[in-house]
Amino acid sequence: MPSTLTMPKLTPTMEAGTIVKWHKKEGETIKGGDLLFEVATDKATVEHNSLDDGFMRKILVNEGEEALVNQAVAIFTPTKDESIEGYEPEGIKPHEAEPEGVVEEAVVAKPRAGASVVQPSFIVEEPLEDYSFEFDTSYQERLAASPLAKKLAKRKGVDLSTVKGSGPDGRVMSRDLDLAQPDSPTPFDRSQMPQEKPGSYLSEPMSPMRKAIGEKLQASKSFIPHFYLQQDVDVEAMIEMREQLKKTGVNVTYNDFIMRATALALKEHPVVNSGFDSANNAIVRFQTIDIALAVTIEEGLITPILRHVDFKNLGQISAEVKQLAGQAKRGELQPHQYRGGSFTVSNLGMYGIHDFQAIINPPQVSILAIGGIRECAVVKNGEVVPGKRMMLSLSSDHRVVDGVDGAKFIKTLQKFLENPTVLLI
Repeated sequence: MPSTLTMPKLTPTMEAGTIVKWHKKEGETIKGGDLLFEVATDKATVEHNSLDDGFMRKILVNEGEEALVNQAVAIFTPTKDESIEGYEPEGIKPHEAEPEGVVEEAVVAKPRAGASVVQPSFIVEEPLEDYSFEFDTSYQERLAASPLAKKLAKRKGVDLSTVKGSGPDGRVMSRDLDLAQPDSPTPFDRSQMPQEKPGSYLSEPMSPMRKAIGEKLQASKSFIPHFYLQQDVDVEAMIEMREQLKKTGVNVTYNDFIMRATALALKEHPVVNSGFDSANNAIVRFQTIDIALAVTIEEGLITPILRHVDFKNLGQISAEVKQLAGQAKRGELQPHQYRGGSFTVSNLGMYGIHDFQAIINPPQVSILAIGGIRECAVVKNGEVVPGKRMMLSLSSDHRVVDGVDGAKFIKTLQKFLENPTVLLI
């Protein structure tokens, strides 16, 4: 009797998956334990193996297509030639699934009666059809050149200002155009015509991970009352201490200093180390300091978590960050390594970003954005001298954290980073 293979739930938060690759074809023999397909979930690309023996008779969801959890993706039979005509696959149908609106552990608060928030439609304009690209050569009309030279220059898309004229008073003649450089990098050379219509585009479906990220952050920005605080930090002492540690064979990053300082500051200001339970409209007071670190991977963004950071020294933090970041980039993180956390740090300093404001990662109520170290002029003892600064930006949920709470936290963090010796204790 035919049987149905449905999309398995491969992560705790998975609602749907995209078939990346089928490893079995229709008509092939299947043995228990055989690799059937790879599926992109909201967190990673995961392999799925067969649990039973049989034959692959019909693939219902092709590579690149998405299927909901428990939706039929293939039909099996115990024998090779058993008929599947008239067989109705089991499992849910795509139209039967109700969107849960849940991403990771966050619960989107339901709007009050009579209120509704609807995603507006932002329509992508179609490419222009009736458009003719022409070289702007009006400026060439003012140059000293023969009529024939101007005509040929316009036809060839040559910039006459780059040609030295051989005529009277430097007048550009037609014979001078042979000296023009068709592949010149100057902005006036337009030797190639564009092939695409203005506004041309390609439409790319969102991966499950990118979709999950988008839904969660959109909900965060829509329903959480963010406020932002910034503080410029003098990091010359931190830079000097890092150099001293390197000379003794201890290699730590600036981000390691920040993680350690953040943990100590959260310990002094536990209100920032909180969460908000939107389902029950309750404040959550986390009893441990577990810091999530935003890591960019090919599929999107993931936040591996360092647990009990306030109990770990600088070297332990450094080693764990390297290990988790490596696992994240290889797609090896287990759910317990990225689910939860009481606070998040997002660092774009390595990309030369001066400062930015991050979106809160619910149910947490605060996230710290780190800018890059920059050289700048600062005033010390009444004199303008060279200095090195780094911008900290705190985003907080005003339902839980007041402005004064956030200000006290970020000033304590500044104190630790400007006096980094305390971070070695």
